[in-house]
Amino acid sequence: MVRNLFFTRNNFFLVLFSMFFLSCGVKQQQSIVGDNPWKTMQHIIDSVKVPSFRNKTYVITDFGAQAGGVFDNTQAFKKAIQICTENGGGKVLVPSGKYLTGPIHLENNVNLHLEEGAEILFSTNTADYPIVHTSWEGTELMNYSPLIYAYKKNNVAVTGKGILNGQANNEKWLWWCGSKRYGWKEGMPSQGDPANRVRLVAMAEEGVPVSERVFGEGHYLRPNFIEFFECTNMLLKEVKIINAPFWVIHPMKSTNVTVDGVTVQSHGPNNDGCDPEYSKNVIIKNCTFNTGDDCIAIKSGRDADGRRVAIPSENIIVQNCKMIDGHGGVVMGSEISAGVKNVFVENCVMDSPNLDRAIRLKSNSKRGGLIENVYVRNLDIGQVKESVLIIDMFYNVYGSQSGNFIPRVQNVFLENIKVKDGGKYGILAKGYKEAPIKNVVFKNVKIEKVGKAYSIENVEGLQLIDTYVNGTLVVSPK
Repeated sequence: MVRNLFFTRNNFFLVLFSMFFLSCGVKQQQSIVGDNPWKTMQHIIDSVKVPSFRNKTYVITDFGAQAGGVFDNTQAFKKAIQICTENGGGKVLVPSGKYLTGPIHLENNVNLHLEEGAEILFSTNTADYPIVHTSWEGTELMNYSPLIYAYKKNNVAVTGKGILNGQANNEKWLWWCGSKRYGWKEGMPSQGDPANRVRLVAMAEEGVPVSERVFGEGHYLRPNFIEFFECTNMLLKEVKIINAPFWVIHPMKSTNVTVDGVTVQSHGPNNDGCDPEYSKNVIIKNCTFNTGDDCIAIKSGRDADGRRVAIPSENIIVQNCKMIDGHGGVVMGSEISAGVKNVFVENCVMDSPNLDRAIRLKSNSKRGGLIENVYVRNLDIGQVKESVLIIDMFYNVYGSQSGNFIPRVQNVFLENIKVKDGGKYGILAKGYKEAPIKNVVFKNVKIEKVGKAYSIENVEGLQLIDTYVNGTLVVSPK
């Protein structure tokens, strides 16, 4: 009995010691993460698995594809991809030339590779696009297939120095937005009609199952260009993407996504460059965005649908990118109801008279959501129209956007930023009295040709450290 008691006591003290040691270790780790977020970023990068493929090539012309931009190559793409995945994967090669096709559906372990000089022209005939499970402006639905679509796949890529051409213009796809700028005329239908976008949002609010939210023909909701839906280990590399109908690159509920060296040149309505949504561990690097909407917009669902899914977008990394035209360089929102956390932006160039803001956070009290831990450093900003940083918690589009879900923002850090022409404001931030924006820090920031250093409302903990506006050191507000 005494011996057993001795060992029991020893074990008890050993457990206590172990708990103390582990507790110290956890606290130390948390301290390191808090003190050096860029080390955390590197851990995320190291954890992302880039797809690898068997050394076997399947050339689409061997499956009946014909260049020239007239022949329908939909079945040739489908056959080549199917044979490739059935044989364990590899490269589906698109040789130099123009190839017309309907939507391309990717399969496991397939790398769709475009040779330099190759261009895929996507059909603008809506009849070519089957109805699939997808998403439209943050709300899931059954709608036209994205032009390139991977659904619940693993180890998939689109690579090469070729062009992906959505062929959208004011006669095809774009006018559906309902704007005269893009070819819409009075009396024509549009996405804004009550049976279309408005009905979709209402269905989500009413809790209608996604399988019953069937749209498509006659509803004028344009398809996404490239969508990875519930996928893991995805790669998009080097291709040039032009003339998109809608959002361009859309990782949806996906993990371990790399977008590397891609050029997006598309100025249509809602032509966001890259929109990670409900996604984790997304790396966007070495890319150029010249867009009709936000260059990069991190999202996590709209209103009731975002709260239903309840998956925050997290661990999003943007490195060495160039932002030209766009509503914002790197944006969080507005479809952000499930929240966003751990965003890292570094070593980017942003410059255009048609770039409205550099860093933009936007939501409202219908969206709600928590945005936290946004780290930005080493930006070279030429010209922006409105502001270097805008945090707008009263973002208003499509009419009244007031509700009972107050959005929150905390921990936004900008460091080592140089701005030649800052527009109207260095910082434009407006929060709610009951949920003020917390902990915004500018450190070593130099902004020239800006109208006002900051305009803030309901912001707590704004720190301006070594920050100069129009050549004058700016002091933090009290």
